[in-house]
Amino acid sequence: MSLAERWLLPDGVKEVLPPRAQKVEAARRRLLDLYDTWGYELVMTPLIEHLDSLLVGVGRDLELNTFKVTDQLTGRMLGIRADITQQVARIDANHLNNQGPVRFCYCSTVLHTLPANPLASRNPLQVGAELFGHSGVASDVEIISLMVETLNAMQVNQDLSLDLGHVGIYRGLMGEAALSADQEAEYFELLQRKDLPEIARFLASSGLSDSVKAHLTILPTLHGGREVLQKARVCFADVETSIIEALDYLDALAEQISRRYPQLDLYFDLSELRGYNYHTGVVFAAYVPAFGQAVAKGGRYDEVGRDFGRARPATGFSADLKTLVELSSVQEQSARKVVRVPAVDDSAALDAVAKLRAQGERVVPMLDETVVEDAQQFTHQLVQQDGTWVLESL
Repeated sequence: MSLAERWLLPDGVKEVLPPRAQKVEAARRRLLDLYDTWGYELVMTPLIEHLDSLLVGVGRDLELNTFKVTDQLTGRMLGIRADITQQVARIDANHLNNQGPVRFCYCSTVLHTLPANPLASRNPLQVGAELFGHSGVASDVEIISLMVETLNAMQVNQDLSLDLGHVGIYRGLMGEAALSADQEAEYFELLQRKDLPEIARFLASSGLSDSVKAHLTILPTLHGGREVLQKARVCFADVETSIIEALDYLDALAEQISRRYPQLDLYFDLSELRGYNYHTGVVFAAYVPAFGQAVAKGGRYDEVGRDFGRARPATGFSADLKTLVELSSVQEQSARKVVRVPAVDDSAALDAVAKLRAQGERVVPMLDETVVEDAQQFTHQLVQQDGTWVLESL
């Protein structure tokens, strides 16, 4: 291994350098301030926890994506968080005793064993919000609205579209079909690929009734505009009421979101099962044409707190702040002066520097007058005129 290779970062792990790091930090402050105005309390969760606490009830996908280490103090297995939602659910269940709605927000780094998609990093800066204690359309509307406002604040909203689904539709069909575990796993995998020819071959040899085959055949085709909901009502009119209730829920949700954001393009995909083992109701994701993956996503996960001893309704969303900054068209305009100060040990100069910094200006002492500080873009310099230190424009 060469010396240069020795100091390379692991594949998919990215660092943030100046001046982009300042943009990320400014974005973090902007979004956390936004969430505060909506009543969301900031939490800071630990980077590492006992593995069973991190993974309880979340499904195999998150388990595979979690780095695992051994605690040298206890010998127990620890996990490095791959997602913050589970930690926030633990906080709601164990550290608070609120009976009504509780709102949390966060912005911290998580670590993934594998990138979520070819464009993603393995150490995203996860920003998001969670709402506990309310089950119904109103809380999902609030969370989706806050997600949209997040993208608006970051100016990642050019031709923004919202993808909506509901895992209750798939669960209702699986209850009707009564597939074996192996059959369901196979159909699930084919459904995620929307592989219609393979689905047809699978169903032909499944031994299911004609009506069930018809329902499982039509499901992957139910995507598009709001007319998809009416089409689904007709297709699933003879199945259990939970599916119709899920369609009613999506309809009510779409109605309220459309009133709040009439310019938002709504897209429905009734076979979208992102986070199926984790979500219990509506799932949603935001897309923009400039990025090939979801820029923010979330959904309802009412069962996540059960294993912590306090199951409460919950809904939330998250995004990678570093990705939002990359896509953002926000132009940071700073009126701050960037002041160059000569290398002197003069009490009057030090007083002038302290005053400038108290005013929020950036003041950089020249440690060596012969070295050009090319990392700084100076706007002013502090000079001595007639025994007084004054600012001079550059």
